[in-house]
Amino acid sequence: MPIINVTTRDGRSKAIEGRAGRSLMENLRGGGIEEILALCGGCCSCATCHVYVDDEWLAGLPAMSDDEDDLLSTSGARAENSRLSCQIPMSDALDGIAVTVAPED
Repeated sequence: MPIINVTTRDGRSKAIEGRAGRSLMENLRGGGIEEILALCGGCCSCATCHVYVDDEWLAGLPAMSDDEDDLLSTSGARAENSRLSCQIPMSDALDGIAVTVAPED
């Protein structure tokens, strides 16, 4: 099982055992990270699963879609390493990925 290292908005760190084949968002929510609201259920239409991905992991992620880019462009908290966690499929190749939950918009 891939391990996800997540930092919450209050700076606490937690390691979660993820499941390959599910999205990063589903794994974060399943691991008890309630700050990830995912109001749309993972349809890339709400941006409430916004995370910052540590730079070393960005190259291994799928390219950002136009829809994801459009949603993130509405966030005042967007950064160079912003991604919507619902758009990141977990795999064993992402074992050890580190993300930080973005501030709430």
